[in-house]
Amino acid sequence: MNIKIASADSLIIYFSDTISKEVSLKVKSAYKRLKEKNDKGLIEIIPSYTSLFISYDIFKFDFEGIKSFLEDELKNLKPYEENNSTLINIDVYYGKEVGLDLERVASFANISVEEVIQIHSSKIYEVYAIGFLPGFAYLASIDEKIIVPRLESPRKLTPKGSVSIADNQTAIYPQNSPGGWNILGRTTFELFDKKLEELSPVSIDSKIKFNPISKETFLDQGGVI
Repeated sequence: MNIKIASADSLIIYFSDTISKEVSLKVKSAYKRLKEKNDKGLIEIIPSYTSLFISYDIFKFDFEGIKSFLEDELKNLKPYEENNSTLINIDVYYGKEVGLDLERVASFANISVEEVIQIHSSKIYEVYAIGFLPGFAYLASIDEKIIVPRLESPRKLTPKGSVSIADNQTAIYPQNSPGGWNILGRTTFELFDKKLEELSPVSIDSKIKFNPISKETFLDQGGVI
């Protein structure tokens, strides 16, 4: 564990420089430990693949003070209990009208579009990190058969609800935004809701399963093509 200054009122705890499930579990354990501490001096805690970003109250902590606090809190970290994970099923319409890169991914992987859909929707994904946009969750790992790089030129607009892949990750765009991930389909699942205390139904404790649905079901759910 290595703690470094990020700004005048924030720091980053690095657990490793290598992305792996073992490191992800350490990050999750530390995140849960600090959230459960509910210390008002910790203003924001954001998990990433190998690290935790923390912003803190400078009227309570200076850097050396919070560093000592964190080292003490995290020195005997218990293993993350995966059994507490919540499985969230998310319906996805994988039609070509919304799956703008289905054929590109299929061609790159040298398989059919139907196989891409079957492979992508057959796994249960873990949340490795949350960021980029409110509610944007980085999910891993996709099957190596459909690993493809990001688009060479990002789109100026990736529609809200787009289910996408890039490298060994998959994600859902919680709102319209620029993006360079390969779009496989679209969902009506809301990733960001101001009415929720945590703002998103997805957390690092979540696991995600994508379920293919028909165009008719997607439209019945309020989907837009």
